Amino acid sequence: MSRPSLPPPELRAYLEELVRRTSAVCGDRLVSVLAVGSLALGDYRHGRSDVDVTVVVDPAPPRADLGRLAATLAHPALPCPAAGLELVVYGAGFAARPSGEAGYLLDLNTGPSLPERASDDPADAASAFWYVIDRSVAHQAGLPLYGAPAREVIAAPDRPTVLAALRASVREHADGDGHLADNRVLNGCRATVHCRTGHWFAKRRAGEIVAASEPAFGPLIAEALRSFGRPRAEAAELPADDVREFLAWVAARVEEAAEAAGA
Repeated sequence: MSRPSLPPPELRAYLEELVRRTSAVCGDRLVSVLAVGSLALGDYRHGRSDVDVTVVVDPAPPRADLGRLAATLAHPALPCPAAGLELVVYGAGFAARPSGEAGYLLDLNTGPSLPERASDDPADAASAFWYVIDRSVAHQAGLPLYGAPAREVIAAPDRPTVLAALRASVREHADGDGHLADNRVLNGCRATVHCRTGHWFAKRRAGEIVAASEPAFGPLIAEALRSFGRPRAEAAELPADDVREFLAWVAARVEEAAEAAGA
């Protein structure tokens, strides 16, 4: 579960500018800027991965300032060298307590390969479970870019809440819409390993763990891992029936863990 102490070289100038612009808008309200997701878990793939960033503020900025923040960070006003930027701003009070809600002040998706989205209303979130998973990863492994460490500002959602979020995420990946097949498989591996261990692993490492313990799914996971190393536009078409069968197996593992935890 090793993770980098610094972002990869391809992103350092971009993240430094992101922090500078965020600080310029938020001023003394800015508590912390954290790299989360693949950057925190040491699984960033340039040309394939998004940049995931969590910002914590106290007190909440006016809505106009959140709009200015979204505008100054949006691609191409700030050109994103990754597939995209997924940035979420939380108030410190919300972030400091476990929650199953989306709870954000600003949710910004932008970049070359992402549909543009800027929302300051968490009721707009179609899938609150992604925010729960992201905060759980942030608490475990968030990489500080500015300010307070992750564990001081992001509470870990409790296990039943995380397992409920994993149940929903596996359901969404089983539907398949809007997700690459390799990512669906490797997210399933990561969910499985989290159910077993209570820890978040990089997708590639989780894939290796599940392939070793479940040889029947080894060929599918191996192909997902090969595909995951390619740019998004070159991702492989994995056998749809095999992907569905694997995700049904993952769903059963999540249900077992959820029942054991009372989720």
